[in-house]
Amino acid sequence: MEEYRLIADKVAADIESGRLRPGDQLPPQRVFARSRGIANSTAARVYGELARRGLIVGEVGRGTFVRTPGPRGDAQPGAPVDLELNFPILADQPARLAPGLARLLRPDVLADALRPVGASGTPAAREAAAALLSRAGWRPDPEQILFAGNGRQAIAAAVAAFVPAGGVLGVETLTYPVVKAVAARLGVTLVPIAMDEHGMVPDALRAAAVPAVYLQPTLHNPLGVTMPERRRAEIAEVLRQEGRYAIEDMVNAFLHDGLTPIAALAPERTVLVDSLSKRLAPGLTLGFLAAPPDTMDRLGAALRSGGWIATRFALDAATGWITDGTAAAIAQEKRRDAAARQELVRERLAGFAIQADPHAYHCWWELPRPWRGETFAAAAARRGVAITPAAAFAVGPAPDAVRLALATPPAATLATALDTLATLARATPEYRVE
Repeated sequence: MEEYRLIADKVAADIESGRLRPGDQLPPQRVFARSRGIANSTAARVYGELARRGLIVGEVGRGTFVRTPGPRGDAQPGAPVDLELNFPILADQPARLAPGLARLLRPDVLADALRPVGASGTPAAREAAAALLSRAGWRPDPEQILFAGNGRQAIAAAVAAFVPAGGVLGVETLTYPVVKAVAARLGVTLVPIAMDEHGMVPDALRAAAVPAVYLQPTLHNPLGVTMPERRRAEIAEVLRQEGRYAIEDMVNAFLHDGLTPIAALAPERTVLVDSLSKRLAPGLTLGFLAAPPDTMDRLGAALRSGGWIATRFALDAATGWITDGTAAAIAQEKRRDAAARQELVRERLAGFAIQADPHAYHCWWELPRPWRGETFAAAAARRGVAITPAAAFAVGPAPDAVRLALATPPAATLATALDTLATLARATPEYRVE
């Protein structure tokens, strides 16, 4: 076995045994090399191998740290409280959704649902999707809608269509982690574009040399920021003037209806992406792309080549739930549920620097000193609460913050978890913070 892997195994064993704990800082690579009597290049390969295994994380300008474990890696006995994933499922959803599935199981209907389908779906699915995506007086043309297996695949197809391998994609300085993973898989470099309290800064977008930009104008994940109408118009103007394309992620927008999408303001430059994963449930996946006419061919080609086309069964199920009002009724209930959970955050984390939209299922917490995001997330995991540190979202240096996803646990469990985090934040970190 190569030397760097043997050394990486020893460090991994120290992490597994607890001699190195989540949040502990590793020495700079040159110092590590001297301490082990190895070349600097070998030390770099050791750190690269540990990062590949998901055991360490580098924070630009700050150093390398033992990574916070996954939700089940370092918690107290029993399943942890999941404040990482954000897929709301209401208690009565199965009963609401079952009739739509029962209809599909009739032999005559099922025969059609099992047939293959292309990226453009069916006429009925396109009409239903156009109705679902409509807002603020805007309705996409049903003939300009394509379907993916889920929202992540819709994003991947849009990135693949607009940015060649080796190219660059503009993103907000804090962005959806899946976009970071998609870009890495496609060989695309992310370029962070500055944000302010209203979202992406138009002048920063204008100055960025990028052919396309991915952004979340409504209930931004993780910050919860929602662009006001004026900022949306300014971004749309930059897209038109500079000839840029935008991938507008609206997956959380069903919680905050009424704002004009950028796709309505710059329809020739914007692909609007949405999905059913949060509107309904993660097990009911279907992604939507409402696209400019001249991009349909390349988006369709990206969906086909990636194997990302939706199944006919999912299309028919979703069409039924949209047309009979089930999807809208569930979305309305989730809006009320999200508001109630934000009220719990306001009560239980009063006095802390919390940033949240009252409509959102998540909030952003700027931690009190001397806590860091990775250190706080690791300490929370040991208390049975799984949260996400800022480094997961950052394109560049990560702030000392964490994101709390509020959708998964029952309300009473959420309240208890928030109390646990509040108590932890008022305490001193259990190990050294640089």
